[in-house]
Amino acid sequence: MAPKTIKMALSNMLADLKKDDLAKFCSQLVDRREEPRVRRNRVEGKSFLEIADVLVSAFTEQGALDVATEILNDIDCQNDAKNLAEDTRELTSKSGSTGNKHFVDKHKVELIQRVSNTDSILDGLFDHDVIPQEVYDKIRAVPTTQARVRELYCGPLKAGQECKNVFYKLLEQHEKFLVEDLKKKA
Repeated sequence: MAPKTIKMALSNMLADLKKDDLAKFCSQLVDRREEPRVRRNRVEGKSFLEIADVLVSAFTEQGALDVATEILNDIDCQNDAKNLAEDTRELTSKSGSTGNKHFVDKHKVELIQRVSNTDSILDGLFDHDVIPQEVYDKIRAVPTTQARVRELYCGPLKAGQECKNVFYKLLEQHEKFLVEDLKKKA
């Protein structure tokens, strides 16, 4: 029977990992450079249920799913990543998502090239706590709009689904005609 929540699917996946793979997973989790970061003491020596709680509390359910999948692929557990995707396929239909690929991922190249209202979008990302002050200041200092959007993709938008959902909502607000044009092409 399919899990009822993403958290349950994450717990099941972690329970099924071999001991060494679970250790690698936790090591990769604490070594991630992207925000939000997970401290070693939150996962070291913890059960798979506690690690699933940490993932969801740090990244939200959607974000935890993205982070877990990324880590599984990094530690050569592609089958586990595939099984997790299958277990959560019906649970991941959220606004902004098209199939398994989020709108902002699907249209990454065009968004980098065509988004022009980066100041308002950065303000919104900051207001929604998607990016901290330091990242906000760093991206604002980047000279071109294309480079700013590229920086978002290299950092905050890698954090997960919830960050992408906020970015998508801001695009709908500040780049309405661009979003409509990209939806027509899909």
